[in-house]
Amino acid sequence: MTRAVGTVVRGLRSPIINNGDNIEQIVVDTVLNAANIEGFTIRDRDIVAITESVVARAQGNYATIDDIATDVKEKFGDNTIGVVFPILSRNRFSICLQGIARGAKRIVLMLSYPSDEVGNHLVNIDELDAIGINPWTDVLSEGEFRKHFGNVPHPFTGVDYIEYYKSLVEAEGVECEVIFSNNPKTILDYTKHVLTCDIHSRFRTKRILQNHGVETLYGLDDILTKPVNGSGFNEEYGLLGSNKATEDSVKLFPNNCQPIVEGIQAKLKELTGKTVEVMVYGDGAFKDPVGKIWELADPVVSPGYTKGLEGTPNEVKLKYLADNNFSHLRGDELKQAIAEFIENKEEDLVGAMESQGTTPRRLTDLIGSLSDLTSGSGDKGTPIIYIQGYFDNFTK
Repeated sequence: MTRAVGTVVRGLRSPIINNGDNIEQIVVDTVLNAANIEGFTIRDRDIVAITESVVARAQGNYATIDDIATDVKEKFGDNTIGVVFPILSRNRFSICLQGIARGAKRIVLMLSYPSDEVGNHLVNIDELDAIGINPWTDVLSEGEFRKHFGNVPHPFTGVDYIEYYKSLVEAEGVECEVIFSNNPKTILDYTKHVLTCDIHSRFRTKRILQNHGVETLYGLDDILTKPVNGSGFNEEYGLLGSNKATEDSVKLFPNNCQPIVEGIQAKLKELTGKTVEVMVYGDGAFKDPVGKIWELADPVVSPGYTKGLEGTPNEVKLKYLADNNFSHLRGDELKQAIAEFIENKEEDLVGAMESQGTTPRRLTDLIGSLSDLTSGSGDKGTPIIYIQGYFDNFTK
């Protein structure tokens, strides 16, 4: 019988995962239990995706404000710290900023505008045009910004991030000057000691600063790359990818995920005889068309995945084939012609007209986005995603 369904995505409910739990065994047990209860069969090339949060929880990968402060103090001493390009997020940056402030004597906080790098807006760009401000060249003080735009609550959270971030620093007894610029070099007019807090643009920011006289330069990815007083850490990403855990601690991005995904794959192979692909996922990579927020606040979508998830899709566009190559056919003849084309398609369709309009993104980014949207970030209780039929096509 012809299959009537292509890709199927299931959010699997798991136990609440805590520090020290065996994440590999929990994932395997959750998948097998769901298959038994829901009546689906595990197949080769199915995909298991686990949210990074529960992996980090199982690892106990946490750090406190004091841990962050200790590392910042060790790196910057008593110098004024230029804190550059943080994203506007209580969840992502508030605890980090408190730790930075606790380890500092004075901070110059430089915010990008009209938005941060992931699309959280301080002000509408049309307002800049109306006033005649060029965000690529103009540097604004806090007073100048307020004069032009007044209070600027975030449309979703209602938080005035300028005031909020400044208050977090001052609550630590540290002087805070706020400026607005999109040019990394601007901060060097205020201090030669800089902590870059951007995520995906951090390599460019560091390169520009290194080429223009910075004396001390670190990024969030350089803070807590090793344990401080027994804290958690992330050797590759430091504080990037961290989330607020409690009022004085963060959960860091998980460490060393590759053995975990390979261990889960091996256990499922042993128990089912099937080769299931496995990945750990964080934020998906997509943009909200209303709020303009680009979701990806983690340094990568997937910090660990099995080798079957490497690469990009190699697909043809069905509607292109129907409208062009086989526009003279209908019904079963059209279906057969398209099926034969797919069966005999080239292994690399880059540049081929038949592939135009397909999504040119890495498989892990696509699947991570699908998983993130399925699990959500709230109370669904489904941190494990099971995907079937993702690698199928029209002929299967």
